[in-house]
Amino acid sequence: MKNLVLVFLALVGFAFTSNAQEKKKKNAKHDIEVLGNCDMCKKRIEKAAYAIKGVKSAEWHSEDQTLHVIIDENKTSTTVICEAVAKVGHDTGEVRATDEDYAALHTCCVYERKAE
Repeated sequence: MKNLVLVFLALVGFAFTSNAQEKKKKNAKHDIEVLGNCDMCKKRIEKAAYAIKGVKSAEWHSEDQTLHVIIDENKTSTTVICEAVAKVGHDTGEVRATDEDYAALHTCCVYERKAE
């Protein structure tokens, strides 16, 4: 009986240790390249990022074409954010916007696209 209790405690301890190692960061900071031009782009990009569950903070800077995000990695990923931003017409370092989404941008928001 004593051995059975020891084995059980060892298994429980192992389960907690394994579970703790698999957890992702709750407030992870990431920088994502997002192409755009103006304040309208900034609002559109940040709105698309905030629409994703798990995004705590999103701030796009036109100077360096970077979206700075803080996310809960247990709820989302940078790939999901890139897909949402591309859907509103902005190319990211990871996902390119479709030609239709890009064409729907306001004229002042049309940025120079990089070659595929």
